[in-house]
Amino acid sequence: MEIYLVRHTETVCEKGICYGQSDVGIRAPYNAIFDAILEQLPEQGILYTSPLQRCSILAQHIHQIKGIPIVAQEPRLKEMHFGDWELQAWNDIPRTVLDPWMNDFVNVAVPNGESFIDLDQRVWEFLEEELEKPNEKPLILVTHSGVIRSVLCRINKIRLQEAFATPLDYGVVVKVDFTG
Repeated sequence: MEIYLVRHTETVCEKGICYGQSDVGIRAPYNAIFDAILEQLPEQGILYTSPLQRCSILAQHIHQIKGIPIVAQEPRLKEMHFGDWELQAWNDIPRTVLDPWMNDFVNVAVPNGESFIDLDQRVWEFLEEELEKPNEKPLILVTHSGVIRSVLCRINKIRLQEAFATPLDYGVVVKVDFTG
């Protein structure tokens, strides 16, 4: 199955702010970026989006221009939940709580949030459900960096600890072929 992983465009948050599952908007103007994304997508597909507006606005644009219906706003496609750190500047998070997470973000959960393995498990629960469905159309997921990294690690058999070794720009489209 072809899967198109689409990262949302740049947000209104200042650089250095931790915003995981906070529902922040996208920076305007974005139509030119949206059009560049559309050029990379197939004419038909099965479209899911994270319910966060920075993804759902883009998914709505894909639907309006390409006519691909949005199957659902899927909560399992949300970014990692940064709990107590949401909307804080990374530099303001005390090193006593930040360092243990930085040293093992895969297994250590953010206070009142989740670990990367938690994100990975919910993303794969969703993908396994989708891959079991008989469908010839490509899967298009409008989502977040963490979700895309999880999928790429699994498909490419890369350890989750290496998930952040490759940069993923805002508005990137990553196409993968997945056979299960």
